[in-house]
Amino acid sequence: MDAFIRFTNQTQGRDRLFRATQYTCMLLRYLLEPKAGKEKVVMKLKKLESSVSTGRKWFRLGNVVHAIQSTEQSIHATDPVSRLCLTLANLNRVVYFICDTILWVRSVGLAVGINKEKWQTWATRHYYYFLLLSLIRDLYEISLQMGQLAHDRAKREKSSQNSFGYSLADEETEWLLFRSLKQHPPLLLDTVKNFCDILIPLDQMGIYRSNPGIIGLGGLISSVAGIITVAYPQMKLKIL
Repeated sequence: MDAFIRFTNQTQGRDRLFRATQYTCMLLRYLLEPKAGKEKVVMKLKKLESSVSTGRKWFRLGNVVHAIQSTEQSIHATDPVSRLCLTLANLNRVVYFICDTILWVRSVGLAVGINKEKWQTWATRHYYYFLLLSLIRDLYEISLQMGQLAHDRAKREKSSQNSFGYSLADEETEWLLFRSLKQHPPLLLDTVKNFCDILIPLDQMGIYRSNPGIIGLGGLISSVAGIITVAYPQMKLKIL
C-alpha cells in the first residue's frame, strides 16, 4: 500500500494510471461497439476516455522541463550513437511538449486564435520522431548486447575453436535476441513501450493505419510498461 501511495503521489505515476485507463476504455469500446445492446456502455466508456484524456493534459504541463533535463543528461552519454539518438529524441520531445502546451492553452480558451490543426500536426510529427529515434537507440543497444553474448560464447568455446570454427552466424539470431532481452529487462520494457507507442503517430499521420482496438491495446501495454518503470526505477533504461 505504501508503494502504491508513493507511486500515485508522483505526477508521472498519476499520468500513467490515467493513460492506462484511457486506452483501456478505447479497447473496451472497440470490442463492445459491434455488439447489440451495448450502446449505453459504449457511450459511457467514450465519455470516460475523453475526460481522462483531458485530465492527462494537466499532468503534462511541466513535462517540457523534464524533457529539457533529459536532453542535458543525454549529451553526456559515453556511447556516441546512443548520445546522438537520445539527444535528438529528447529535443523532439521538448518540441512535442511545447506544442502540447500550446494546444492546452487553446483548449481552455486562453488563446482562441491558435491554429489547432497546424499545432496538432507538429505535435504528432515530433512525437513520432522522438519515438522513432528512441526505437533506433533500443535496437542499437540490443545489437550491442547480442554481439557481447556472441563474443562471450566464442571465448568460452575457445578450447574447441580449432576443431569447430565459431562466428556470430553459428549462433541463432533469435536465441541471441531472446537472451539479450531476458538478461536486460529495462531494455525489453523500453523497446516494447516505444514500439507500442509509435503505432499512435503512425496512425495519425496516415503512415500505417490501425484500428482503435490495436491502438487501445498498444497504448495499454505501453502504459503498463511505463507504470513499471515509475514504480520500480531500476527497471528504467539507464543512459550509459
